[in-house]
Amino acid sequence: MPELVGVRQAQARRTRDAVLAAAAAVFVDQGVQAPVRDIAERAGVGVGTIYRNFPTRADLVTAVYRHQVDTCAALAPRLLEESASPFTALTRWADAFVEFLATKHGLGAALGSGDPGLENLHALMLDTLVPACATLLDACAAAGELGPDITAYTLMRAIGNLCITGPDYDRADAEHMVATLLAGCRRRAR
Repeated sequence: MPELVGVRQAQARRTRDAVLAAAAAVFVDQGVQAPVRDIAERAGVGVGTIYRNFPTRADLVTAVYRHQVDTCAALAPRLLEESASPFTALTRWADAFVEFLATKHGLGAALGSGDPGLENLHALMLDTLVPACATLLDACAAAGELGPDITAYTLMRAIGNLCITGPDYDRADAEHMVATLLAGCRRRAR
C-alpha cells in the first residue's frame, strides 16, 4: 500500500507541475486573467483539477509566481559554481531575471487589483531575489569585477525599469539595455 501512495503523490506532483508550467505559458501569452479552461487545455487536465489544486485565481497566480521566483533565486549559487567568473554568473543571472520579468504580462494590474491573495507577491520577490542577487554582487566585488557600492535592490530595480516594454521598445531592446547597464557597471582590469 505505501508504494501505491508514493505513486499517487508522484502523479499529483507531476500534475501540479504541469499546471504551473501551463499557467506560466498562458500568462505570458494572455496575461494573468486568462481563462482557466485555456490553462487546463494546455496542461492536459480538466478545469476541476486546476480548481482542486488552486481554489482561486490568486492561488494559481501566487503559485506560478512563487515557483518562478524560487527558480530564479536557486540559479544564483549554481551559476557562481558553473561560471568562469562571478561577473559571467551575474550576467547570466540578469538574463534569467529579465526573462522572469518579461513573463509577468498582466501581473502589475493583478498586484494593484486589491486582491488580498496577491498582496504579498512583491515582498516575496524582494525577500527571495534580492539576497540571491546580493550573493552574486558580493562575489563580483570580491573578485574586483564590480565596485562594492552597487546594491542588489538598486541593480534589480534598474533592470526592472529597463524591462518595461511598449510599442517602440520590446524585449530585445530591454535585453540590450540590461547588457549595456551591466557592462557599464563592470570594473576593467588595469
